[in-house]
Amino acid sequence: QVQLVESGGGLVQAGGSLRLSCAASGRTFSRFCMGWFRQAPGKERQFVAAIGWSGLNTHYPESVTGRFTISRDGTKNTVYLQMSSLKPEDTAVYYCAAGQIGRGAVLPKTPDGYDYWGQGTQVTVSS
Repeated sequence: QVQLVESGGGLVQAGGSLRLSCAASGRTFSRFCMGWFRQAPGKERQFVAAIGWSGLNTHYPESVTGRFTISRDGTKNTVYLQMSSLKPEDTAVYYCAAGQIGRGAVLPKTPDGYDYWGQGTQVTVSS
């Protein structure tokens, strides 16, 4: 089992920045790819970012490329999502997820590619 706890959400004005954190505990953190997803009311869960074992392999959808950065710190068993130039359409509950994939495997970009989820943290961007 892996337990994930997100933090860092809040209210920010458009153009501002936030950094989300996801603390992992349980099984070996380094053997999991990590991802961030978000879900707005009435919408499907949307892929935001993913990072591989080593932290060198990352992937983002076009909607956040250049604005969001995912990173991981193995010494703290924590993954981060640095968000800048935030827009009102970034408003959602943000979820951290962990997936069991092989070394060098393609990073999953859909929710069914992940095995463990956090409880979510609300991000609200005001215009």
